[in-house]
Amino acid sequence: MLEQLTYAQIGERLKISSEGARAIVKRNRLPRSHASDGKTLVAIDLDEHKPLPAWSPRGQPVTDVIATLKARIEQLEAELAAEQQRSAGHRADYERERERADQLVTSQDKLVIQLNNLRLLLQVARQDAVAPRTLREWWRWLRRRGDEFFKVPKITT
Repeated sequence: MLEQLTYAQIGERLKISSEGARAIVKRNRLPRSHASDGKTLVAIDLDEHKPLPAWSPRGQPVTDVIATLKARIEQLEAELAAEQQRSAGHRADYERERERADQLVTSQDKLVIQLNNLRLLLQVARQDAVAPRTLREWWRWLRRRGDEFFKVPKITT
């Protein structure tokens, strides 16, 4: 039976939005007219345009797709929880190794400083061994140290 309905009324009857009803009217090239209140009226036979069940693009009902997706979500959440537990163990290992590396760097820095000091001492010792002391240099050394050697101890009675 042919009826004159607005887009909103078609949407209510077919259980779709008014935009969906407008798309159906446009797709089927149904005759339209304007009502006195400014709304568009469409001549439509609702028996020909019954609401269809929602189907997914693969041809399965949407409820099956939703159930499949929910199952996949649960599976992914379980995998995520397992990976988070595994990564927590790796994080602890990482922190231990980081502390160990910091300690090694600190000890290496200390060893480098000690090595540089020993090199300087060796260099000074080689210079002393290579250059024989002249009498003049000996007196300079004695003059620097002389205060200690020539101090007369005070005798208190």
